[in-house]
Amino acid sequence: MSVLNQKTINKDITFKGVGLHSGKAVTMTVKPAAPNSGVIFKRIDLKGNNIIIPNIFNVSSAIFCTTISNEDGASVSTIEHLMGALYGLGVDNALVEIDNQEAPILDGSAKLFVEAISKIGIKHSDAPIKIIKIQKKIEFIDGNKTISIEPSKISLDIDFELKYENEVIGTQRNSVKVFESDLSDIYNSRTFCLYEDIEKLKGMGLAKGGKLDNAIVVKNNKILNENGLRNEKEFVNHKILDCMGDLYLAGYKIIGKIICSQGGHKLTNQLLRKVFDNRENYSLLEIKEKSLPYSLVNKKHLRSIA
Repeated sequence: MSVLNQKTINKDITFKGVGLHSGKAVTMTVKPAAPNSGVIFKRIDLKGNNIIIPNIFNVSSAIFCTTISNEDGASVSTIEHLMGALYGLGVDNALVEIDNQEAPILDGSAKLFVEAISKIGIKHSDAPIKIIKIQKKIEFIDGNKTISIEPSKISLDIDFELKYENEVIGTQRNSVKVFESDLSDIYNSRTFCLYEDIEKLKGMGLAKGGKLDNAIVVKNNKILNENGLRNEKEFVNHKILDCMGDLYLAGYKIIGKIICSQGGHKLTNQLLRKVFDNRENYSLLEIKEKSLPYSLVNKKHLRSIA
């Protein structure tokens, strides 16, 4: 079966933990779904109007995490790590049943999601995948924060830079080809914060479930976590994971090149909204061939579907 056919997971996987910001216990089960379903969240603790689609226009908050909501106000937050795992593993369709308002933070990365999905395996369908191909460069700037996306022949490249005054974090930059690179360090990289920001976050009603076993905490020139970092660029690599998860709210895999400096959930969402504001910025395409063409410029392999 071609890798270009839509995929789901082989069987149900259940994750239990606490929400990073809510601090509430949560059980989340990821289930197989039919071709062309996409990823769907279902709040099983609510009796009705409990389906929430992870779509860029359904993002109701992007402050310290990504929150999606439906028209009736039902929401799910901190979905970006699971979405990043599904994107990187090529899972096109899944039903995510969750019994609270926030996905479990687990260890603060996508590592446990990836390990569980890899263990049970992925099921291929006969339905061809769909992709979003960026047609022109689009940029969004917010002060010293910048993000852009531009055309790419065949890959999704993410080039990300972060800058902190803290000497431990400092300036870090990394780039990956999402469909080609080894993403192990990306999946394994945990969310992080500065020690001096913890009280501020709690004052905002956030980080109630935050602990050293689910987040990196940096105090002055020291990492408070006993075993330190998992990889040399863990801070920027986690930002790339977040970016992958937020990009998947476009609904399909993207062919393009992202360059971002000092961005986050909000900036990525603002860029995508700008992209999809004009139909000339992108094409939605269905791959018909049994193997990936060398260049997506060769349109005989593709059929426009929108």
